[in-house]
Formats: sequence, C-alpha cells, structure tokens
Amino acid sequence: MNEDKGNPSATSAPLDFIRRIVADDLRTGKWGGRVVTRFPPEPNGYLHIGHAKSICLNFGIAEQFGGVCHLRFDDTNPTKEEEEYVNAIIEDVRWLGFDWGEHLYFASDYFQQMYDYAEQLIRAGKAYVCDLSSEEVRLSRGTLTEPGRESPYRNRSVEENLDLFRRMKAGEFPDGSRTLRAKIDMASPNLNLRDPVMYRILHAEHHRTGAAWCIYPMYDWAHGLEDSIERVTHSICTLEFEDHRPLYDWFLDALGVYHPRQIEFARLNLSYTVMSKRRLLQLVREGYVSGWDDPRMPTLSGLRRRGYTPESIRNFCYSLGVAKDDGVVDVARLEHSVRDDLNRRAPRVLAVLRPLKLVVENYPESQVEEMDAINNPEDPGAGTRKVPFSRELYIERDDFREHPPKGYFRLSPGREVRLRYGYFVTCTDVVKDGGGEVVEVRCTYDPASRGGNSPDGRKVKGTIHWVSARHAVPAEVRLYEHLFTRPDPDDVPEGEDWTSNLNANSLEVVAAYVEPGLARAKAGERFQFERLGYFCVDPDSKPGAMVFNRTVSLKDTWAKVEKKR
Repeated sequence: MNEDKGNPSATSAPLDFIRRIVADDLRTGKWGGRVVTRFPPEPNGYLHIGHAKSICLNFGIAEQFGGVCHLRFDDTNPTKEEEEYVNAIIEDVRWLGFDWGEHLYFASDYFQQMYDYAEQLIRAGKAYVCDLSSEEVRLSRGTLTEPGRESPYRNRSVEENLDLFRRMKAGEFPDGSRTLRAKIDMASPNLNLRDPVMYRILHAEHHRTGAAWCIYPMYDWAHGLEDSIERVTHSICTLEFEDHRPLYDWFLDALGVYHPRQIEFARLNLSYTVMSKRRLLQLVREGYVSGWDDPRMPTLSGLRRRGYTPESIRNFCYSLGVAKDDGVVDVARLEHSVRDDLNRRAPRVLAVLRPLKLVVENYPESQVEEMDAINNPEDPGAGTRKVPFSRELYIERDDFREHPPKGYFRLSPGREVRLRYGYFVTCTDVVKDGGGEVVEVRCTYDPASRGGNSPDGRKVKGTIHWVSARHAVPAEVRLYEHLFTRPDPDDVPEGEDWTSNLNANSLEVVAAYVEPGLARAKAGERFQFERLGYFCVDPDSKPGAMVFNRTVSLKDTWAKVEKKR
C-alpha cells in the first residue's frame, strides 16, 4: 500500500501560542528571517506517540514558516544509548513523513567544543571541580524552603580547577569521584541554579566516539550548547523543562554565545498508556510484551506494526493543538483518527474470526460462483473484486443463535438473513457435537436473490458475512486490547505498582479464515474486515501462514462523545 508522504496539515495548522511567537519573530526580523527548530531525542529507547506530537510540532513549524528542522541525537549517556535506537528513531521519523535533509546531528559531534566552553567558564571563575559524591551533592542542594550549602571545593583556584578538569578528561580518576559544577547561586529559589553538575566521570564506551572520552556532559549543559552551535532559533521543549530554562539562559549568557529562545508546551499524556521510556524498557526486558514493536506498545514502531498510518498519527497530533497546561487525552481519540483514515483508504474484504460451518443444502455440491464485492464504498474508483461462493461456508459464530434474544436479527432456526454479496438463506437445522454445542448450521437458499438482492421486495433485517469453506485461507488473527485495565496505569492499590494494572487479556489469538485474495497480501497492508474492524498484515506472515493484527474495531466511541458536546 502506498503511503501519502504529503503533510498538508502542517501548513494549515492554526496559530497556537508557539506559532504566534514564530510569526511575530519573522515579522520583526528577530532571527534574520530564519526559522530553525530541532527534534532532539536521546537514543535510549524507541520513539512513542508522545514523541510524535513533538516531531509534528517541530517539523510542522519549520515547514509552515519556510524554515528547517534538525534531527539531533542527544547522545550524552553512553551507558543507556545504542546504535539500534539511533536507527529506529531515524526510521520512525521518516515513516511519519518528515525529512531533515542534510541536518542530521549528534551531541557527540560537539564534545570537544563543549569541553572547550567548560574550560572557558573555569577561567572566568564560573565553574569548579567538586569532590563531593552524588549523594553529598544531592543533600547539599537544600529544599524549596531552605537554601543549599556551598561545596567545600567551591573556591578552588582557576589553576587548580583547570588542572583537575584536564586530569578528569585524561582518565586519572574513577567514576563518580569528581564532577565539574557551575558556580551560580546555592541560595537560588530555583534548585536548578544551585551549582548544577556540568560533567561527570564515566569510563564507558560510547556508540560513536568509543573510548575517546571518559567525562560526559550533563543534559542541561549540553542542551543549550547544541542549540547554540546549530543556530537554532526556537528551542521547543515540553513543560518539565520550564524550570530549567533559567539555567539554559545562564549558560549561554555566561559564555556570550548565540542564544536561541526556549519555549515550553504541554506534553502528550494518553489514557490506558505509559509514556516513560524507563517503563517501556521494563515492559520489554521483563517480557510483558514481545518487543519495542509489540502492537500493544505506544511506540511508533508498535503502532506501525498494528496498522496505524502515518497520516492518522499526524492528523491526531495536529488535532490536539498546542497548550501550556498538562492534561490526559482519551485514547479513543487516537483510535478515531486511524479509523477515520482507514475508512477512506482500506480495501474491504471478507473474513471470519470465529468460524461456524454453514451448509446450503439445496445449493449444488460442485458449483462455485464468483460474486461481485465492493472494494471500498468510500472510494468510487476502487472498483469491485470477485469472491467465490460455494455450498459450504464459514460464518461468525456470533451470527447464529439457536435461541435468539429479543432484538436479534441474525441467523436462527426458521429465520432468513442476507449473505453479504451472496443470497438469502433460511436456517432449517443444526448439527451438534457430543456436548450439545452447535458445530454446523444447515440452510436453504433462494436462487432468485443472487447478489443479496430481494427478488420480490421482501425485507430481511439481518445481513451477515461469510467465506467459502473450500476457498478460504486459514489465518492467525491477533486481537489487541488496551495494555492496561485502568485509564491511569498509576492508579493502583497501596503496596502495588503500575504493573498490577497490566491487562492479562490484552492479546487474544484466534484461528480465522479470510477470503482467498488475501493469500497474496504483503506485510503492512491494511484492510477492513467487513463488520469486524481494521486489520493489518503482520511481518510474521508467510505464504500459507498469514498473520493479521487488529488495528482498531469499527466502533467509534470518540465520535459519539464529540456528538454529545
């Protein structure tokens, strides 16, 4: 299936508060008519749906205002970062429909320049080497109501600090024995300004620089310098960095270098979902899911494998707008977005998830007819296809009731229903196994009702789908539900943790049958199984062993909520 890589929503996005800032800066010529944003992931995990909002915002603003967006890896923590994550992130951003051109960068590209800037601060008396342990530093920082305590090493001379820092770089000291700290204000009401750590000693192999470095910059030190070196104009961050902005500004002002503007917005929080990469990593490592691309995961690779389209995710992100206040978005809204997109693009096919045999007793045993089936009623150009019809069919077990409840209009003894694209059939008998369970339904058909059309104007309330038993392709179908049982996975009884809310029924695997044309379907192709939902061919599929993932059901709860408002 061809993906539409166009991104019309980006250029037509309304002017939220960030876009208004960018528009005003262009109008006043603040940045010389330039717009440069960046998406700066740390390569310590796979991207998730929350990252998609930031990607769409940063790349979308650059596209809307004729600028550029950099893809930059904040690879400053070698113990948690891997090349696998770098490659996955690149793949996900491209799949989402964005291109950074020549602007692919790594924080590790700037390690020497960051080190030189650190020496500049030492010479200016604004940074010092501290021998306190990480725990001692934490305890000396104070609280929101009490000032911190100055380090006993705070007033070392410039010469001693330079000597110690260079020896740190040379690898003379063990991990954690010394840090480089900025000399700011231990009484500042903002705890981030209480002599923050700029460098720590870490004898670890880096995925790009190898063993060239044994000191690594902290995020707050690296972040602003990366933006400055790349001459970013608008450094767009999530709200948790708002309290760090004064430090971002302090470092750049203390160095007297190019100074971008940092702007914060509310991150995406989704019901029934965890977004913490630490927790997602735990799900993977402890075997709660099959991997980062498990279709139950909120990762972009998981959503892609489940059948989400990049267009549906972009449209979802643009529909959220940009705000300053945190909130939780109902996951039904994301499901509505993919359902709306697939409704327009997904071919319709026939499939039976829980098969029950139906025998049309008065249909010739050797006869096979080719019925015309509509490929997509939303797309007049999609045309029709042929599906085989024969004496023995499979129908959904739920489409038959021996003792139907009131309001049940599907198949039951003595009742007539329409077989989609087929004939009218009337149930005449059932066959049961030794336990009394119905294993076969017997019917007669009206030959004059071919195509499911009433020959005499009689009305039939029920229409059910089917596949020809002789021609059906067996398939494994994976039915996914929410990974968590509660909208807030952190809502747990005292003494339990978030994993106690994992949904034991988040995956059900059924042996199904699909129409024969799907035997040639390729991994990633998406379909609507009529009356059942939207499904995607899983990469595990092989010729003769098809595997489908349910993307989303047909029921759209979000649309119903919207109508009530």
